[in-house]
Amino acid sequence: MVNRARILKEFCSLVAIDALSYQEREMADRLLKTLTELGFEVIEDNAGTYYSGNCGNLYGYLPGELEGTPYLFSAHMDTVAPGQNKRAVVKDDGTITSDGTTVLGADDLSGIVSILEAIRTMKELGLPHRSIEILFTIAEEVYIRGSEVFDYTRIKAKEAFVLDLSGPVGTAALSAPTLISFTATVQGKASHAGFAPELGINAIAIAAQAITEIKQGRIDEKTTVNIGLIEGGRARNIVSDSCILKGEVRSLDHEKALSEIKEIERILSESAHKYNTECEFTTEFGCLAYKVEPDHPVVSRFTKACKDLGYEINLRDTFGGSDNNNFMRHGITGLVIACGMNEVHSCGEYTHIDELEKCSNIVIKLMTERESLL
Repeated sequence: MVNRARILKEFCSLVAIDALSYQEREMADRLLKTLTELGFEVIEDNAGTYYSGNCGNLYGYLPGELEGTPYLFSAHMDTVAPGQNKRAVVKDDGTITSDGTTVLGADDLSGIVSILEAIRTMKELGLPHRSIEILFTIAEEVYIRGSEVFDYTRIKAKEAFVLDLSGPVGTAALSAPTLISFTATVQGKASHAGFAPELGINAIAIAAQAITEIKQGRIDEKTTVNIGLIEGGRARNIVSDSCILKGEVRSLDHEKALSEIKEIERILSESAHKYNTECEFTTEFGCLAYKVEPDHPVVSRFTKACKDLGYEINLRDTFGGSDNNNFMRHGITGLVIACGMNEVHSCGEYTHIDELEKCSNIVIKLMTERESLL
């Protein structure tokens, strides 16, 4: 039903556009032009100004012939580093990779391309469709900042399909975690490491002692903890007067995430107090947990589309945040669906033309759905 050659051409063309977080201007210009040519009324918001980036979120509306409230389809424009001078390499078997020196950007270009191809195919075939809303966001990769400041009074939809999930097409995530990042600065006291070490307080040693007491990794089936960065000290011969730890907690249970953060702060604080010093501890929420019930209409629509197409269905949880975390906060029940991205956030990232085609077909089914299911 869709045009494989066109999907491949557009995907490779978009890969060549640099679009690191807060630097999505060229990508936004390209997509604004494309959506306008496809008949959408498009606006760009001021999210870029808010974050001192170079462009905002793109919102598009296309009126439809079928009755019912619009559905929102969303994907993000930004990519992670290394993401400059990307180039798509198409293998003989249909696999698409980068040249190995950068990410590919299938996260989230696979979602964007699938949405655009679905719209083109519907128009070419003259398929009646529901009214459609599109939101292409900036800065999703840096804790969903673009969608955080979007004006949701513009959105008419009560349901959303967010194309931003790894795994085989036919996979969808029913729940996602609260993510809390933290920074802990342990204060020490500098002294000469050779002449007067006893006059100093080694902040690195205090932090190390605390780290041994902090549970890390998958601490239960719903929760993970990680300390990802540590830095401190001035020189080899100076007792360290400061040590900074940076980490995160993720949990599908919001209250569990809060309690785990409090426990980490307690351990670090007590470790510092043993040496008559202090630890400054700050936190920041990346996203808030949500859960969509399996019998919700947004799930039923997705599973029906997959069944009609003969695609295997896999409903699961995800430990990754997405713009859907913000949609849910604003009363839009969304489902995050797989769109053919694999090994994301690495130079081994890849997709496959078959998966891009399948995802486009699912989007067409959703956009042209006639049955209410409500």
